[in-house]
Amino acid sequence: MMNIYRKVLLVVALDDHSEQIGARARDIAAGCNAELSILHVVEYVPVEPMGETLLPAVQIEEELVQRAKQRLAELAKRLGVESARREVAAGNIKAEIVRAAQDQKADLIVLGSRERRGPSILVNFTEDTVLHAAPCDVLAVRLRKDGSK
Repeated sequence: MMNIYRKVLLVVALDDHSEQIGARARDIAAGCNAELSILHVVEYVPVEPMGETLLPAVQIEEELVQRAKQRLAELAKRLGVESARREVAAGNIKAEIVRAAQDQKADLIVLGSRERRGPSILVNFTEDTVLHAAPCDVLAVRLRKDGSK
Protein backbone atom coordinates (compact mmCIF):
# COMPACT_ATOMS: atom_id res chain seq x y z
CA MET A 1 0.00 0.00 0.00
CA MET A 2 1.27 3.46 -0.82
CA ASN A 3 1.49 6.22 1.75
CA ILE A 4 -2.13 7.22 1.21
CA TYR A 5 -2.56 8.05 4.89
CA ARG A 6 -0.06 9.72 7.20
CA LYS A 7 -2.08 10.01 10.41
CA VAL A 8 -4.70 7.44 11.39
CA LEU A 9 -7.06 8.19 14.28
CA LEU A 10 -8.58 5.05 15.82
CA VAL A 11 -11.76 5.68 17.80
CA VAL A 12 -12.77 2.97 20.27
CA ALA A 13 -15.72 2.51 22.60
CA LEU A 14 -13.63 0.15 24.77
CA ASP A 15 -16.13 -2.66 24.19
CA ASP A 16 -15.89 -6.20 22.81
CA HIS A 17 -15.27 -4.88 19.29
CA SER A 18 -12.39 -2.53 20.10
CA GLU A 19 -9.73 -5.12 19.34
CA GLN A 20 -11.27 -5.95 15.94
CA ILE A 21 -11.47 -2.26 14.96
CA GLY A 22 -8.02 -1.62 16.44
CA ALA A 23 -6.42 -4.41 14.45
CA ARG A 24 -7.84 -2.95 11.23
CA ALA A 25 -6.54 0.55 12.05
CA ARG A 26 -3.15 -0.84 13.13
CA ASP A 27 -2.76 -2.79 9.88
CA ILE A 28 -3.75 0.19 7.71
CA ALA A 29 -1.34 2.46 9.61
CA ALA A 30 1.46 -0.11 9.24
CA GLY A 31 0.74 -0.59 5.54
CA CYS A 32 0.83 3.17 4.93
CA ASN A 33 3.73 3.75 7.32
CA ALA A 34 1.37 6.14 9.10
CA GLU A 35 1.24 7.43 12.65
CA LEU A 36 -1.53 5.81 14.73
CA SER A 37 -3.35 7.52 17.58
CA ILE A 38 -6.18 6.12 19.69
CA LEU A 39 -9.13 8.07 21.08
CA HIS A 40 -11.85 7.12 23.54
CA VAL A 41 -14.55 9.58 24.54
CA VAL A 42 -16.22 9.41 27.94
CA GLU A 43 -19.70 10.82 27.47
CA TYR A 44 -20.79 11.29 31.06
CA VAL A 45 -24.23 12.75 31.54
CA PRO A 46 -24.82 13.65 35.20
CA VAL A 47 -28.15 12.53 36.61
CA GLU A 48 -30.21 14.61 38.99
CA PRO A 49 -28.90 14.08 42.54
CA MET A 50 -31.25 11.95 44.58
CA GLY A 51 -29.50 12.42 47.89
CA GLU A 52 -26.45 13.68 49.74
CA THR A 53 -24.47 10.49 49.11
CA LEU A 54 -24.03 11.10 45.38
CA LEU A 55 -20.45 11.88 44.43
CA PRO A 56 -19.86 15.22 42.75
CA ALA A 57 -20.21 14.92 38.95
CA VAL A 58 -16.63 16.10 38.42
CA GLN A 59 -15.32 13.31 40.64
CA ILE A 60 -17.36 10.66 38.83
CA GLU A 61 -16.23 11.93 35.43
CA GLU A 62 -12.59 11.92 36.55
CA GLU A 63 -12.95 8.32 37.74
CA LEU A 64 -14.46 7.28 34.40
CA VAL A 65 -11.59 9.00 32.56
CA GLN A 66 -8.94 7.29 34.73
CA ARG A 67 -10.54 3.87 34.23
CA ALA A 68 -10.76 4.48 30.47
CA LYS A 69 -7.06 5.48 30.32
CA GLN A 70 -6.13 2.18 31.96
CA ARG A 71 -8.30 0.16 29.57
CA LEU A 72 -6.93 2.10 26.59
CA ALA A 73 -3.37 1.26 27.68
CA GLU A 74 -4.32 -2.44 27.95
CA LEU A 75 -5.90 -2.37 24.47
CA ALA A 76 -2.80 -0.71 22.97
CA LYS A 77 -0.66 -3.43 24.54
CA ARG A 78 -2.86 -6.23 23.15
CA LEU A 79 -2.67 -4.63 19.70
CA GLY A 80 1.11 -4.19 20.00
CA VAL A 81 0.87 -0.41 19.55
CA GLU A 82 1.99 0.81 22.97
CA SER A 83 3.86 3.71 21.36
CA ALA A 84 0.67 5.09 19.77
CA ARG A 85 -0.60 8.39 21.11
CA ARG A 86 -3.57 7.72 23.41
CA GLU A 87 -6.22 10.20 24.44
CA VAL A 88 -9.29 9.95 26.64
CA ALA A 89 -11.56 12.94 26.15
CA ALA A 90 -14.73 13.83 28.02
CA GLY A 91 -17.68 15.40 26.27
CA ASN A 92 -19.84 14.91 23.21
CA ILE A 93 -18.56 11.87 21.30
CA LYS A 94 -19.13 13.26 17.79
CA ALA A 95 -17.67 16.69 18.60
CA GLU A 96 -14.61 15.19 20.33
CA ILE A 97 -13.86 12.85 17.41
CA VAL A 98 -13.99 15.74 14.93
CA ARG A 99 -11.90 17.95 17.26
CA ALA A 100 -9.25 15.26 17.75
CA ALA A 101 -9.06 14.62 13.99
CA GLN A 102 -8.58 18.34 13.34
CA ASP A 103 -6.04 18.79 16.17
CA GLN A 104 -3.97 15.84 15.01
CA LYS A 105 -4.40 16.60 11.30
CA ALA A 106 -5.63 13.03 10.85
CA ASP A 107 -6.32 11.95 7.30
CA LEU A 108 -8.22 8.80 8.29
CA ILE A 109 -10.62 8.10 11.15
CA VAL A 110 -11.30 4.41 11.89
CA LEU A 111 -14.34 3.51 13.99
CA GLY A 112 -16.89 0.74 14.38
CA SER A 113 -20.25 0.58 12.66
CA ARG A 114 -23.07 -1.63 13.90
CA GLU A 115 -25.57 -3.39 11.65
CA ARG A 116 -28.92 -1.69 11.95
CA ARG A 117 -32.38 -3.08 11.43
CA GLY A 118 -35.87 -1.79 12.12
CA PRO A 119 -36.46 1.46 14.01
CA SER A 120 -32.77 1.85 14.95
CA ILE A 121 -32.08 2.91 11.34
CA LEU A 122 -33.87 6.20 12.07
CA VAL A 123 -31.55 7.15 14.91
CA ASN A 124 -28.68 9.51 14.13
CA PHE A 125 -25.67 7.30 14.86
CA THR A 126 -22.19 8.50 15.71
CA GLU A 127 -20.52 7.13 12.60
CA ASP A 128 -23.03 8.90 10.32
CA THR A 129 -22.52 12.26 12.00
CA VAL A 130 -18.74 11.84 12.05
CA LEU A 131 -18.79 10.91 8.36
CA HIS A 132 -20.47 14.22 7.47
CA ALA A 133 -18.52 16.42 9.88
CA ALA A 134 -15.06 14.84 9.58
CA PRO A 135 -12.20 16.79 8.02
CA CYS A 136 -10.87 13.59 6.43
CA ASP A 137 -11.72 10.05 5.27
CA VAL A 138 -13.70 7.81 7.60
CA LEU A 139 -13.50 4.02 7.66
CA ALA A 140 -16.42 2.38 9.44
CA VAL A 141 -15.47 -1.21 10.30
CA ARG A 142 -18.64 -3.28 10.07
CA LEU A 143 -19.50 -4.98 13.34
CA ARG A 144 -21.97 -7.80 13.47
CA LYS A 145 -24.17 -8.40 16.48
CA ASP A 146 -23.05 -12.01 16.83
CA GLY A 147 -19.44 -10.91 17.20
CA SER A 148 -18.23 -12.61 14.02
CA LYS A 149 -15.80 -10.71 11.79
